[in-house]
Amino acid sequence: MNKLTYTLVGDYYIPDLVLPEEKRPIGKYGRLHREFLREHRSILFQHLALTGELWTVLADLNEQALDRLDVIEKQMMEMEGVTERLKAADQMEWVRRRNNTHNQAGEIVLHELIYC
Repeated sequence: MNKLTYTLVGDYYIPDLVLPEEKRPIGKYGRLHREFLREHRSILFQHLALTGELWTVLADLNEQALDRLDVIEKQMMEMEGVTERLKAADQMEWVRRRNNTHNQAGEIVLHELIYC
């Protein structure tokens, strides 16, 4: 069983609370989701913050979003014909298509994972 310890501050005993420490960064998608939770799901945001799970949830979500982004980009690049052959033949067209697939995949990730 967890036993709480207290520190005497003036006339009051304050519990010594320690939050679990998370070392992983929350990244771009974790920050976006944190702001979404803060603005649109405030009760869930407060619950996660008070239980010390917020940083872990955001770090996990960031990793999932990056993995999903890679998968979607690869699939879209195959469908759009973004290949090394195109890169050798017409670099500007390759860059245009590559940026297009990256932006589309980013929008999909935002709608599937971040703003839900």
